Amino acid sequence: MSLNAITPKSELDARLDILRRKLNEKKIDGALIVQNSDLFYFAGTIQQAHLYVPKDDDPVLLVRKSLNRAQIESSITNILPLKSAKDLPARLKYNGLKLPATLAMELDVLPVNLYFYYQSVFPKAKIRDISHEIRMIRAVKSEYEIDRIRASACLADQVATKVPEYLTPGITEIALAAKIESFARSLGHQGIIRMRLFGMEIFYGHIMAGSTAAKESYLASPTGGAALTPAVAQGPSQRPIMANEPILVDIAFANEGYIADHTRIYSIGTLSEELLSAHQSMLDIQAVLEEETRSGVISENVYALARHLAKSKGYEEYFMGAGKNAVRFVGHGIGVELDEYPFLAKGQKQRLETNMVIALEPKLIFPEKGVVGIENSFRITPAGLERLTLFPDKIHMLFN
Repeated sequence: MSLNAITPKSELDARLDILRRKLNEKKIDGALIVQNSDLFYFAGTIQQAHLYVPKDDDPVLLVRKSLNRAQIESSITNILPLKSAKDLPARLKYNGLKLPATLAMELDVLPVNLYFYYQSVFPKAKIRDISHEIRMIRAVKSEYEIDRIRASACLADQVATKVPEYLTPGITEIALAAKIESFARSLGHQGIIRMRLFGMEIFYGHIMAGSTAAKESYLASPTGGAALTPAVAQGPSQRPIMANEPILVDIAFANEGYIADHTRIYSIGTLSEELLSAHQSMLDIQAVLEEETRSGVISENVYALARHLAKSKGYEEYFMGAGKNAVRFVGHGIGVELDEYPFLAKGQKQRLETNMVIALEPKLIFPEKGVVGIENSFRITPAGLERLTLFPDKIHMLFN
């Protein structure tokens, strides 16, 4: 294991300090962290474990499997073996901690049966939700995290540079995806992209062309795809890619735990003036949003501005999806998960903060024609957005 991949102790300590402050503000005795993304964020490991964070004492990481790996990967001082979750109270007492009267857990992702189980393990504790506070802590990135995302963005750019080598008339969407994904893996893509929203899954991203790229699906995304099977219901299919149609390469590059999100449009041959003009309009919208999205802005106002601009350009019907299938956002936070705070979406009242990192993705979905538009990863600053993904935004047309 590379030591560079291990989260520094100072980083974990800072995160745990913020969590303890939140616990004290909410008058909660302690938090029990069990979800993989949150375990990685606060403990630096996703080994099968429970991280208990008391409001006024040092945390303890109780590990069922693998204790040895957890001790290598995590800088938590108190790392103890745990035979079963039912032994949690005894292990906390063994470590000199009082049992909590109020216990915070990630109730946005905790299955109901597990909730009831933990209630039986801590019968005298009132279990309260800490998921919003955890997501707010994670939303504002440290310089360490921004460096990790910046590295992923650089790798995403390298993938985009490689795509033209794989584009030949008649290659299927899935064959193209396999080549791109293989190259991404060779660069260090971790192969797992985590999403928090229930039922949401994604594999590397969406690599599709023409009308199939515009096919709607269940995913909380402007694009769906014909897919290989209803069991997946999104992403590339066996359809051959044809000349003179837009090819969507939407890649989430995940490296050392952190994600950069990135979309570019390619074509074999030229595209129609209609699609070229539509793509340019999305670049124009992105340029305005880069200037207007900054610290202090309310998140839903970014979406409202983007939708207003799309309407003024005549694309309201196709913006972020076709008709009633359109999603009501233009961007989202990224970090350890693909769907982090903030959401640049209708009804979201979150105030943007410096060092939040977002993916901004103004896109147009034309049924029977395809998808055009752009997606880049940005750091929020008081002066606007700092772009992290730098590969040129233009449509990349290949001519033999």
